[in-house]
Amino acid sequence: MAFSAGIQTAFLSPPPTNAATSALSHPISSLSFLNCSPPFPLRFSSKLPLKCPSSIRASSNSTTVAESLGLKINSVQTMPIEGQKTGTSGLRKKVKVFMDENYLANWIQALFSSLPPEDFMDGLLVLGGDGRYFNKEAAQIIIKIAAGNGVGKILVGREGIMSTPAVSAANGGFIMSASHNPGGPDYDWGIKFNYSSGQPAPESITDKIYGNTLSISEIKMADIPDVDLSCLGVTNFGNFTVEVVDPVSDYLELLENVFDFPLIKGLLSRSDFRFIFDAMHAVTGAYAKPIFVDKLGASPDSILNGVPLEDFGHGHPDPNLTYAKELVDILYGENGPDFGAASDGDGDRNMILGRGFFVTPSDSVAIIAANAQEAIPYFRSGPKGLARSMPTSGALDRVAQKLNLLFFEVPTGWKFFGNLMDAGKLSICGEESFGTGSDHIREKDGIWAVLAWLSIIAYQNKDKKPGEKLISVSDVVKEHWATYGRNYFSRYDYEECESEGANKMIIYLRDLVSKSKAGDSYGSYTLQFADDFTYTDPVDGSVASKQGIRFVFTDGSRIIYRLSGTGSAGATVRIYIEQFEPDVSKHNMDAQIALNPLIALALSVSKLKDFTGREKPTAHLQNLNFKSTVNVPRSYRKLVFGIYIRFYKVCNMIYLEAMSEP
Repeated sequence: MAFSAGIQTAFLSPPPTNAATSALSHPISSLSFLNCSPPFPLRFSSKLPLKCPSSIRASSNSTTVAESLGLKINSVQTMPIEGQKTGTSGLRKKVKVFMDENYLANWIQALFSSLPPEDFMDGLLVLGGDGRYFNKEAAQIIIKIAAGNGVGKILVGREGIMSTPAVSAANGGFIMSASHNPGGPDYDWGIKFNYSSGQPAPESITDKIYGNTLSISEIKMADIPDVDLSCLGVTNFGNFTVEVVDPVSDYLELLENVFDFPLIKGLLSRSDFRFIFDAMHAVTGAYAKPIFVDKLGASPDSILNGVPLEDFGHGHPDPNLTYAKELVDILYGENGPDFGAASDGDGDRNMILGRGFFVTPSDSVAIIAANAQEAIPYFRSGPKGLARSMPTSGALDRVAQKLNLLFFEVPTGWKFFGNLMDAGKLSICGEESFGTGSDHIREKDGIWAVLAWLSIIAYQNKDKKPGEKLISVSDVVKEHWATYGRNYFSRYDYEECESEGANKMIIYLRDLVSKSKAGDSYGSYTLQFADDFTYTDPVDGSVASKQGIRFVFTDGSRIIYRLSGTGSAGATVRIYIEQFEPDVSKHNMDAQIALNPLIALALSVSKLKDFTGREKPTAHLQNLNFKSTVNVPRSYRKLVFGIYIRFYKVCNMIYLEAMSEP
């Protein structure tokens, strides 16, 4: 297995007594973390892994505090810097903020100060990122601070690249990414810490980090030169080791133990099936060719935007109908491919498309769960349980009910799934924000979701002979709706609102909830209950409160309001609208038409315009399935689709059915 340079390998030869010695000529066995047998999640060592920092205060403000085996440790003086509270997806700001003196370094040191020393002293840590601007510089800072705090070895992906799922598979670490947000000198940067089992750090850790950022006075930093991250191999600095590794090998081996690769390869090699994957010039560009082309036999020209770039090719690496428009145009074009998919900046999100057909994230996780046992070897004994984030539609709930599986509704944030997985209660989960995954790792996983869908399509068509009509993506979705009913769903984002107005709106809604009671009338809807969602973890009893305001009606319809802290500026108000439709004859309605009464009610109840001054959302996430909703010629659908996209682009409205909290 790859990453075979486990902690045992870190000191195979005596460390030098002085300067750094490079062992780049020594081959590494790529990335194998642990000698456990698949298909269990790969695990590195009992020690933790870490992530990246930024500019450091001048060396004139530092003093040498230790020197051991040729590794000199400096104490760099610093002061607290405001604005370093970690959200559900780590710390995200504009890249120029992270490049300010000591900004990133303070956070990294605060993290080390928040962990028990036995979690990292002489231990093995992992470092990777999505390839965005500033990652290479940040990686050098993280490496030096890790060495300064007593870490024994750092494993870092070549060029600093390693997807979020791959880092999670390595038992966690530092992930340099702002997820699906734009990259470049004027855009976003972020850092996240994944804990010992590979899941995002719990609030007990992130709260300590924030507390330490408020009192920090020194940064412990090793006095070592920068490491060449372009070459695979090992570099020793006294008793500290850096190994640059292939970021793909172990992750690929894990996937091979989850899926039936020969089954998928049989589908991708068919002359009557065409596949395309858009890496969006982000981290999965490093994974797409080795997995889809080299291993599964897809055509090399099936990979779109497959070279990772620091600014994502001046694009926005968010796999949705707006930002992956190039892919959408191809799938909705004349004679489009049978299957299309995209992943985001750090490789943990996904979008699934059929020919002229968009699969909403809420539907996607439900369909994967419904088909997992027969189509995916990892789930041959059946899923242990299913879970979704609270704002995600209830499509998954109905699968859990029909299959008699454990089901959990958790707050937004992938970290809430981790405890359930570790306790053996959860196998498949997802979020409306294009995040889907399973317990093979402790993060959502974009390529996993693509392979899961390819497995379903391949299984459904395994007995189809050449020339026979294949079961398509839209066929699979419509059959699912016929079995479970359709959950119409839409999300509206009002980004960069003034925080004061947005907070006042939430306070108003909380007051309204406190006065509401079952049976109250809201237009033509009857209230079942209204609350501010609180989650009690069934494993450890921890409580997460104020996770979103819900109005749930007796017909299953829902209106949800949340403030998101995942952007890099201002407050984002999110409104989620859902309506369940069991009648098959009504499954082909346009989502906007089906949800129109609820949308009007949501805006009226919240008084959003009064509080925020906003009349239109900056992002509107909904379904755009012209093929499934309008029975007209393809040429007309294409024309309407083009007009539809251009119109809402002018209005600065994004059309999709579910995006994510960053």
